Amino acid sequence: MTGKLAVVFGGSGFVGRNVVRELAKRGWRVRVAVRRPHQAQFLRPMGAVGQIQLKQCNVRHRPSIAEAIRGADAVINLVGLLHQTGPQTFNAVQGAGAAAIANLAKEEGIDTFIHMSAIGADAGSDSLYARTKGEAEKAVREAIPSATILRPSVIFGPEDSFFNKFATMAGFSPVLPLVGGGNTKFQPIYVDDVADAICEALVRSEAAGKIYELGGPRIYTFRELMELMLSETGQKRLLLPLPFFAASLAGMVGQVIGRLPFVDPILTADQVKLLKHDNVADDSGAVGTLSDLELEPHTVESILPSYMVRYRKYGQFAENTA
Repeated sequence: MTGKLAVVFGGSGFVGRNVVRELAKRGWRVRVAVRRPHQAQFLRPMGAVGQIQLKQCNVRHRPSIAEAIRGADAVINLVGLLHQTGPQTFNAVQGAGAAAIANLAKEEGIDTFIHMSAIGADAGSDSLYARTKGEAEKAVREAIPSATILRPSVIFGPEDSFFNKFATMAGFSPVLPLVGGGNTKFQPIYVDDVADAICEALVRSEAAGKIYELGGPRIYTFRELMELMLSETGQKRLLLPLPFFAASLAGMVGQVIGRLPFVDPILTADQVKLLKHDNVADDSGAVGTLSDLELEPHTVESILPSYMVRYRKYGQFAENTA
């Protein structure tokens, strides 16, 4: 082990668990700041004995943040929401939470800081998700100018909330809606590539103070991604174009349903706003990309079959229709 300590906020989530594993492989000591440590025990075996520590923390509670980052050499903030529920709101978690982590890290004298944002983050956006992501970037940069900000496109992998959500929906619905006609463009990036990018940004001096937009090797429309998913699961479903105004109405209903505990809405009104804009990495040179970190991204086609197989009628014994 290097002896250096990295504190990961949101380390038990989809991206976080992959980051924790990669940090441990690279010899870091890892302190995982999570709301419910008893539900994150699966992280401990990812490292050597004592290498991974779990720390109870809530980003809405500043004293717990200060306790979590004490003695750290680096801080990684991965906390984010797909939809709001109860006190877990975009403003409280993605906005104020990120600002609190950065400001307390500054007080602790920590200048190695990685903040995961998202493509489309914009403090002036009409989407609350994108707006709080943009506000978080501004707060982090003001507190720690050397912070590295990573903006991935949609992230895929075995526990993702994208392909798994729609494959599950296809299991009971004969129709899959294509919001806005399914023409929104995405550049999906594999979760392990995001974890590698975070770990590389930690140790590269040239990454300090930079913004990186992360995308995979190919750009797809939403329709193409749904067709690819259906091909891998061996399902035939009607892909029904849904105009934005109709999707917004459905999203309002989903937003209300999403306020219930333990309910994950299929679509919210805020997500409809996001789907009006392409989610593709900027390759103009204004920001860094995955290639600047000397990383080669995996293709969707090489990874998706490995976890879509469970949605096939006969699982691993089904004929591969891809």
